[in-house]
Amino acid sequence: MPKLAVKSSEKAGLAPGSLVFIGERKSGGARITVLEYDGDNCRKKEIKDVEECLSSKDRPAVTWINVDGVLDADMMGRLGECFGLHPLVMEDVMNTEQRPKIEDYVEYVFIVLKALSYNKDGGEINIEQVSMVVGPDYVISFQEREGDVFAPVVERLQNGKGRLRTMGADYLAYTLIDAVVDNYFVILEKLGERVEFLDETLVTRPSQGILRAMHDLKTKMLFLRKSVWPLREVISGLERGDSPHIKDSTRVYLKDVYDHTIQVIDTLETYRDIMTEMLDLYLSSISNRMTEVMKVLTVIATIFIPLTFITGVYGMNFRHMPELEWRWGYPAVMAAMSAIAFLMVICFRRKKWL
Repeated sequence: MPKLAVKSSEKAGLAPGSLVFIGERKSGGARITVLEYDGDNCRKKEIKDVEECLSSKDRPAVTWINVDGVLDADMMGRLGECFGLHPLVMEDVMNTEQRPKIEDYVEYVFIVLKALSYNKDGGEINIEQVSMVVGPDYVISFQEREGDVFAPVVERLQNGKGRLRTMGADYLAYTLIDAVVDNYFVILEKLGERVEFLDETLVTRPSQGILRAMHDLKTKMLFLRKSVWPLREVISGLERGDSPHIKDSTRVYLKDVYDHTIQVIDTLETYRDIMTEMLDLYLSSISNRMTEVMKVLTVIATIFIPLTFITGVYGMNFRHMPELEWRWGYPAVMAAMSAIAFLMVICFRRKKWL
């Protein structure tokens, strides 16, 4: 079934900051969840009206507003007005084809990431844009659809485990980014298993099906690489930037996420090198197989060359050919042909051509 998507060309001619959704349309409407927490308590609620978010502003607790679904332009516009977000920020949130990036707007930091998940049924990699606005005491996250990317973070907040409840909004942003990066390792594990399977199969029974599987796997790796490479720049900008919304105590943890990103990139590059070697091995095996076939055919043709010569000689319709009237002519010719073929086979075996 074709995907229903809005293309970037449909925004041509509109003013900058116009809120138009661009990307694959996901089913379901918008859902806004608010979590307010401090060292002692964590309150979670789902709101229906955007204006209810105003009650969370200017509170001593850290506020996390998570929006699942970015199709509603009116709702997104009102949310941006409530928190004083620049129209270009909201425009980028609704454009789900954005490249991962970071932008510092002084009052807040705007971050765009690509969250990946693995579909166990079809073996496909699903991509989802995650946008975040990090302020002094709040974080607003935007997801294309409702999912479980941030479910572990919500559980940690509600259970009060670790230091998350005692830290600020910047640490919450780090935790969300870390959850996205952790999913990359799940994808890498699945790709690694697939690479090992194809490598073993390629050695034992290379076929056209293996070639198609290798091409599909290489496409998935390219897909993952396009999401991870820009992320390295984003995390590096957060770690080394001078935004007042990112504390020095959090930059240490961002450095750890940066190291994880480099690890993902290095692993991807290793897999790509292995895939290139596998393709070379496939081509070599096909070439060797073709060479073996051609060698067998050449040997068979070589054996029949003298036999064909003999039959050609005695197939001439000359009247004076003594062997044609000889009683033992036919058995003698057949015996000679058999002896020649037998001697040639022995010779080929001694030379290890067979």
